[in-house]
Amino acid sequence: MFARPPCPAAPLGAEPGAPAMRRARARGGGGSLLLPSMLMFAVIVASSGLLLMIEKGILAEVKAPPLHPPRGDLSWRSGRGARAAAPEDVGHQVLQDIRNRTIRTVCGHRNMPGSVWQLPAAQRRTALKHILVSDKYRFLYCYVPKVACSNWKRILKVLDGALESVHVKVKMDHKSDLVFLGDMKPDEINYRLKHYYKFIFVRNPMERLLSAYRNKFGEIKEYQLKYGVEIVKRYRKNTGKSTGDDVTFSEFLQYLLDEEPEKMNEHWMPIYNLCQPCAVRYDFIGSYERLNADANHVLEQVQAPSFIQFPERQSWYKPVTTETLHYYLCKAQHGLIKELLPKYILDFSLFAYPLPNVTSEFCRQ
Repeated sequence: MFARPPCPAAPLGAEPGAPAMRRARARGGGGSLLLPSMLMFAVIVASSGLLLMIEKGILAEVKAPPLHPPRGDLSWRSGRGARAAAPEDVGHQVLQDIRNRTIRTVCGHRNMPGSVWQLPAAQRRTALKHILVSDKYRFLYCYVPKVACSNWKRILKVLDGALESVHVKVKMDHKSDLVFLGDMKPDEINYRLKHYYKFIFVRNPMERLLSAYRNKFGEIKEYQLKYGVEIVKRYRKNTGKSTGDDVTFSEFLQYLLDEEPEKMNEHWMPIYNLCQPCAVRYDFIGSYERLNADANHVLEQVQAPSFIQFPERQSWYKPVTTETLHYYLCKAQHGLIKELLPKYILDFSLFAYPLPNVTSEFCRQ
C-alpha cells in the first residue's frame, strides 16, 4: 500500500529543531521506508513511459479524460450544447491511455488494496467519509477539497431537493443534507460500490497545495490560529507576535514534510489517501483543468435533470495561474519540494501530472 512517510509527524508545538533532525535521520537510515513509493513510481515509468513524457513536456498540455467510455445512449440530451461530450482529440486519448495503464499497473501490485475492506481501519474511515452518496441518481462522488468540491456538494443538495438551485447564495454547509458512504452498514456500502456510478475530480498536486495555502493561511482565521501560529513557532527562529497569517510557502512545505499523510488535514492530504483509487474502482476521473467539460460529462452519465448546470466560479475566487504556481515554486526552498514529492508521488503518477520544474534555468525565466 501507499508508503508511510520516513518519520512520524511531530505534534504541533514540538521543538523547532526536531523536524530537521528527523529528516536527517530519514535520509541517513530510513531509506527503506521511502522505497515503496519510489519503487511504485519506477514501475509506472517502466510500464507507460511516463517519465519520458514528463521530460518532453508532453503532459503539460494534455487534459484529463474519462477512465472508461460513456455508458448508455445519451441522445435525449444531445440538444444541449453545454453538455456535449468532450472532444476525442489525440491528447485526450493519450492521457486516457496513460491513466488506464498506470492505474492498472499500480493497483495490480500485490501490496495494493483490492477493496475498501483491505484497507487499514483508519484509511478506510477516511475514504468512506469522503464518498458522498446519491441514491436517487445512483452515484458515488469522492470529494477532494480544493478541487471544486463545494460546487459538487451544491449539486448533490439540489438533486436531493435540499437546495432550490446551485446558484442560491448561501454559505455552504459541508455536512448537512449530504449522505456519506461511511455512515452506512457494510452490506449497504458493498451494494453501492458495486452498482453505483463512481467518480472523483483531481488536480495538479502542487497547484492544489498552493490553493490550500493561499486560501487557508491568507483568508481563514480559524486555520491561521489552529495551524498557522504553530507552524511559525515550529519553523521560525524569531516568531514575533505572529497571528498565523504570515506563514510562508516554504514553512508550509516544511510542515507537510513532517506530517503523516494519513493524519493530514483533508485540504492538503494526498488525493490517493482521500479517495483510495485502488480500493475503489472509479468509473470516471475528471480533471480540474477541464472542469466544466468533465463535470457536464458526469451530469450526463448520471442523467441529472437538464436544468442543472455546473456552477460558475464565484466572483471572489482567486485562481492559481501557471505563472502564480511557478512564482511560488521558484521562491520556495527547492530541497523541500524534492523531499516532499514522495508523499504526493502517487497523485502525480496515477493521474499523469508532470513533476514540478524548479531547475535554476527554468526559474530564471
